[in-house]
Amino acid sequence: MSKTIALLGATGQTGRLFLKTALEQGYRVQALVRNPQKLTFSHDQLRVIQGDVLQARDVAELVRGTQVVVSLFGHVKGSPEWLQTTGTKNIVAAMKAASVRRIISLSGGGLPFPEKDQPKLVDKAIRFLMKVAVPKVLNDAIEHHRVLAESGLDWTIVRGPRLVNAAPKGAYRVGWVGVNTSTVITRGDLADFLLTQVESEEFLAQMPFVSN
Repeated sequence: MSKTIALLGATGQTGRLFLKTALEQGYRVQALVRNPQKLTFSHDQLRVIQGDVLQARDVAELVRGTQVVVSLFGHVKGSPEWLQTTGTKNIVAAMKAASVRRIISLSGGGLPFPEKDQPKLVDKAIRFLMKVAVPKVLNDAIEHHRVLAESGLDWTIVRGPRLVNAAPKGAYRVGWVGVNTSTVITRGDLADFLLTQVESEEFLAQMPFVSN
């Protein structure tokens, strides 16, 4: 029997591609969205739940009856400073209450993983610029990692470089910052890799960096 995925961020550019691919591959999906009108299609294997990741009750309803959580939500203009951290705390609490163990979360390459990363000069420059330009986003990503790392759950954080809307290449590199990487990935290829992690345990408690 196919798994049911609890999806957050389904109306984002990457989230829409992930949702479409997951449904095409036979998964059932429960998607938490603030505005259901932003989902432009329906499917008999899709259940849309109107709500907010910052509301614990909404997240609990989303996670109930699923086997894996895929968290693709992120900052937009006007987001609270600790959006990802607070949302992730709600997700972790809901997962524990529903006895769901697996979560895949999306973040950016600025999030450090010193256990495997070997950042080059350009990588260090990008991280420095993030600290100066968007410290809120970077600090929130780091704290959300801490929440997952301390959760005791089976987590994977997928990191990517600059996302582009070009046609998927159908192939990508899975490495670490500074190790077997490039500076871009198509959203379609990123969505494909995220979906592979639903069935994989290769990167448990790790943060692979995916690029074309």
